[in-house]
Amino acid sequence: MTWRIRVAERRDVPGILEIEEAQFPEPWSRGMLLDEMANVATRRYTVAEEDGIILGYCGVMFVLSELHVNTLGTRPGHEGRGVATALLQDALADAATRQVATALLEVAVSNQRAQRLYQRFGFAPVSVRKRYYQKTGEDALVMFAHLTGAPAGGPTLAP
Repeated sequence: MTWRIRVAERRDVPGILEIEEAQFPEPWSRGMLLDEMANVATRRYTVAEEDGIILGYCGVMFVLSELHVNTLGTRPGHEGRGVATALLQDALADAATRQVATALLEVAVSNQRAQRLYQRFGFAPVSVRKRYYQKTGEDALVMFAHLTGAPAGGPTLAP
């Protein structure tokens, strides 16, 4: 691994947008990303960077004692290197330091690869949001996890 994870900065937005536009049919806008990144009290955005190139990013939101994974993406051509895994692991480790008890996210029902990643971290499907994605009309699978902490190997399910 030659890349590193760090907190996202304004200068990272063009690289994040490249990934958004390549990975998602409804990419976030520059304004949305900047607003999210500026809200440091309840949001945390990180990037995986290698040689000045953003390989991936993760954005989460904290609501009371819950973590919501807003967005997670990897630059095309860099999948399978553990970038998304490391970014999610980092977000969940930060959640543990904040004593966050639960985590929630939505993922396209067709995105099996992302679902497998989330399942490795203890997320399980709890419901479906019909036609969640406006442009495609695709449903979103809602996944939930009870977090007991995030040691080096990732969080575990609460008993």
